[in-house]
Amino acid sequence: MAPRATVDVEFSFRVTRPGPAAISVAAAHADTEELTVSWHGESELVEFAHGTRAEVFALPKGEHRVTYHAERALTDPEPEPVTLADVAVFTRPSRYCPSDRVAGLVPPQAVKAKGDKAKVDAVVRHVHERLSYVVGASRATDDAIDTLLAGEGVCRDFAHVCVTLCRFLDIPARYVGVYAPGLSPMDFHAVFEAGVDGHWQVFDATRLAPRQTMLRISTGRDAADTSFLATLGSELDFLGSTVFATTDAALPVDDGTEAVILG
Repeated sequence: MAPRATVDVEFSFRVTRPGPAAISVAAAHADTEELTVSWHGESELVEFAHGTRAEVFALPKGEHRVTYHAERALTDPEPEPVTLADVAVFTRPSRYCPSDRVAGLVPPQAVKAKGDKAKVDAVVRHVHERLSYVVGASRATDDAIDTLLAGEGVCRDFAHVCVTLCRFLDIPARYVGVYAPGLSPMDFHAVFEAGVDGHWQVFDATRLAPRQTMLRISTGRDAADTSFLATLGSELDFLGSTVFATTDAALPVDDGTEAVILG
C-alpha cells in the first residue's frame, strides 16, 4: 500500500474593505479534502493550468478563519510533458524573475555544463551554496536580483533565483507552491520545476525537505501567481497561519540529484 500524506492548514485574517478574495490551498490530486471558511457564503471554484485551484469568496467586513484538511496517497506520478506553450511562457522574464537582467550573475559552471539536467543541477548547487536561508530576511517585493545581492532569503527567494537563472539559460522553469512533509519549521513551501528532456522535474535549492513526498498546491511564473490568499478588490490584514504536512511512513532520503516528478 502506498504511503499517505495528510495536510492541515489554518489561517485567519480581518477584512477591512469587503469584496472578493481568492484562497488557494488545495493540494493537487487529493483523495479527500475539506475547505471551511467561517463566513458561510457562496464561493466560486476557479481552476487554472498545472493543478492550481482557488476558491473565490465575496467576504464581508470582519475576522475570518480558514481551515483546510486533505489526504492523498503518495503514488508515483506520470511525467508531465513540456509543451510549446510552456516554453513560450516559462522562458520569459516575470515580476520576480528578471532573467533578462542577470547576465553578470549566472554561474560559469552552469553555462559550461553539458545538457539541461547538468545545467539545472549546477544552478541548484550554486544557489544552495551561495544563499543563506534566513527566516524574515527578505521583503515581499524582493526579486531574484535583490536576493542574489543580499545573499540570503527564504524558500520563495531560493526558488525565484533558480527560476531566473534557468530561464537565462533558455531552460523552461516555473515556480511551485507545495506542502512539504519534513520541513522545519513547518509552513507553506516553495520549490521550482524545470523542463528536462521534455518533461517537468522538481528541484529545491533549500534542501529542507525531501522532494519525493511534496504535494503541489499552485504553479505559476513566480510567487505573484501562487499566493495562498489574494485580494481581488477587498482589503484585509493577515493575522497568522499554521501548516502541518505529514506522512504515515518514514521520510525518504533526498540527496538532491535524483530525478523527481511532482504530482
